[in-house]
Amino acid sequence: MTDRPDWMKPRFDAPAAPAEIDTSTAHPARIWDYWLGGKDNFAADRATGEQILHAMPQMAANARADRAFLGRAVRHLAGEVGVRQFLDIGTGIPTADNTHEVAQSVAPDSRVVYVDNDPIVLAHARALLVGDERGTTDYLHADLRDPAAILKEAGRTLDFERPVAVMLLGVLEFITDTDEAASIIRTLMGAVPSGSHLCVSVSTTEVETEAMEEAARLWNAGGSTPLVLRTRDELAALFDGLELVDPGVVSCSAWRPDPGADMTPVAQFCAVGRTP
Repeated sequence: MTDRPDWMKPRFDAPAAPAEIDTSTAHPARIWDYWLGGKDNFAADRATGEQILHAMPQMAANARADRAFLGRAVRHLAGEVGVRQFLDIGTGIPTADNTHEVAQSVAPDSRVVYVDNDPIVLAHARALLVGDERGTTDYLHADLRDPAAILKEAGRTLDFERPVAVMLLGVLEFITDTDEAASIIRTLMGAVPSGSHLCVSVSTTEVETEAMEEAARLWNAGGSTPLVLRTRDELAALFDGLELVDPGVVSCSAWRPDPGADMTPVAQFCAVGRTP
């Protein structure tokens, strides 16, 4: 693996694997953790991760760009827009600059609810619950495919009468039916008021097409959860009824980049939309 910048280096001790985790089969969250330089992964995850990196060497850069987009989007929403509530679904294994850390560094009273269905993320939930005492963080062990249950439980922490930022980063790939993905988004965004925002990132074939298609094939052959790659237009269609925030659907590296940042396109598209 290549060196990771300091802000990407893991800061949490790896827990013992919970009994319900099958360490012999690669898992998306743990493969992603491996690409980010984490240590909460097993031999099967590393083997699949390395196969994919061989086919698509830029995959680790995709993961880092996706993570950096999360930080910029949350800073924008908490700072310029004034959003104080975040529903982060598909949280993944904690690393540096998690949603609550970024949001509460801008607005200490921010409220954040994390959602994931991976037992190893559940084992790390304590790390996600440590935030500014003036804000609130919570974790739900739930599945994106049941948005009604997520909304019911998240409502214990979030006030759905006030704007909420719904974060779906690197998770919609695993909803392979596009109609189902659109339905999930309609349910989630239908529950939040005007001024709420949707943040999405997805893997795409529109950059490094052949390599990404081979990477997807290897992922589906070696991972526990199949994925689908989506085009720019398919991502844009998921924002139907929302107002896309400038610059619209772009590579994660090109969404409101920091001064001097590397804007080399990555095979990870993203967008932020606002509920009218």
